[in-house]
Amino acid sequence: MFGDIMGMMGKIKETQQKVEETKKRLDSVLIDEKSSDNLIEVTLTANRKITNISIDDSLLEDKEMLEDYLINILNKAIEKATNVNETELAAVAKEGMPNIPGMDMFK
Repeated sequence: MFGDIMGMMGKIKETQQKVEETKKRLDSVLIDEKSSDNLIEVTLTANRKITNISIDDSLLEDKEMLEDYLINILNKAIEKATNVNETELAAVAKEGMPNIPGMDMFK
């Protein structure tokens, strides 16, 4: 009985370490999002840290349009990054979970 618990605790600790390693790795996974007319482009990591914003000079003349572009493109990029982040972390967590009947939380 205690062997099972100790083995499970070891597996949980190993999974926690893998989750932390995955989080670090996701800092190097870049998500690029461009407007359909290529006037603005943003890049962020899968951990949702913005690394670059490129804005065409023509957008600098219209503040409202620039704000609209930024909101739209940043939201799309954040959604993509969140999907990558959640998928990667869920895969690591599921891999490390003990097989307990009725406790399949990650389908």
